[in-house]
Amino acid sequence: MSQLDHRSPSCIAANVLAGQSREMLQRHFNCSARWVVAAPGRVNLIGEHTDYNGGFVLPMAIDRYTVIAAAPAEFPPADSAEVFSTEVGACSRIRLNEPMERGNVSWVNYVQGVVAGCVRQGWSVPPFRAVIHSNVPLGGGLSSSAALEVATATLLEAISGKSLSLVDKALLCQKAEHTFAGVPCGIMDQFSSAMCEAHRLLLLDCRSQEFELVPFTDPDVQVVIANSNVKHELTGGEYARRRSECEQAAGVLGVPFLRDASLAQLESARDRLDPVAFVRARHVISEIDRTVAAAQSLRAGDWKTVGELMYASHASLRDDYEVSCAELDLLVEIARSIGLDGGVIGSRMTGGGFGGCTVSLVRAQAVPHFISELTRQYRQGTSIEPTVFATQPSQGAMNLSDHAPGVA
Repeated sequence: MSQLDHRSPSCIAANVLAGQSREMLQRHFNCSARWVVAAPGRVNLIGEHTDYNGGFVLPMAIDRYTVIAAAPAEFPPADSAEVFSTEVGACSRIRLNEPMERGNVSWVNYVQGVVAGCVRQGWSVPPFRAVIHSNVPLGGGLSSSAALEVATATLLEAISGKSLSLVDKALLCQKAEHTFAGVPCGIMDQFSSAMCEAHRLLLLDCRSQEFELVPFTDPDVQVVIANSNVKHELTGGEYARRRSECEQAAGVLGVPFLRDASLAQLESARDRLDPVAFVRARHVISEIDRTVAAAQSLRAGDWKTVGELMYASHASLRDDYEVSCAELDLLVEIARSIGLDGGVIGSRMTGGGFGGCTVSLVRAQAVPHFISELTRQYRQGTSIEPTVFATQPSQGAMNLSDHAPGVA
């Protein structure tokens, strides 16, 4: 358990939300907060669609947080938690001593799934009142759901006096998303929200669940996230189809995961593979290689190579995996046109694709101009207003309660 640096930008950002959450708890429930916790969203710097192929990802926490302020409930019914979401403007009651099942209210399912997981662990969760307050953007591929799940688990640790290892916490939250939200996500989102640290990226092996914190300490480089503010609805189960194509390729290659194959092996099997499965596998295998190479280049401070790998990742996602879209391509091309002379190191789409966000590495002094120019050119090309902000690798889940000892 690392010690919090309350002067760090991420702690300052979380504490601003914490103060607002305390006030809202007092206003809505007329009680003072005993526990306050926070968990961040995340962005993946490189390593897309590699997780379900047993590969590596390289995410970081962003300085956007979901904060929960809570207090004991000292009134009947004594078997319930009352939870108010400021985002939705609605309150929901969770029965703590009854079997829990997936309900019809989407945001409550994320909370209830984590509560159910803790109860299955044998925890005694006393009744409480809570306010959920967040500035993690919704629907942009920045893992607002994982932030809510990990914040809920961190709160229940504080309330019950129990604790989970960071790995167990992330896996409990992942299971909650599978069973209560109905989303068969990989492990990256919850691991990032639970485990990331300020000034570090998380190199995560999605097969072994082993991870390494990779330093990101150059104050001259910032991460800029641009939300295209589009999400193309596709029919036919594109995500499931790509998983199936990857499994087909792995079967032909005789490996359990594409992570176990090389590009040379893939090329030698080209005649035995469906052409679409071949290019899907080429993306995955090359993306795993790029992710490992990016981590090595970051350790060496070789930003030029990191940027080249990011652009190559985007091209592969666009051409071989076919999960980009015109708006994401435009954001990346604008970043590339501004180029190294304009302070842009690299850029790529991030997330599942078909809309959502790009992530760019930009020299700190160039960030204001980059954001202005990216916004102007994207608006001119699409008539859509993007949402663009700069961040740095931030602290994962935190217990911000008074006298809390450190990172949860």
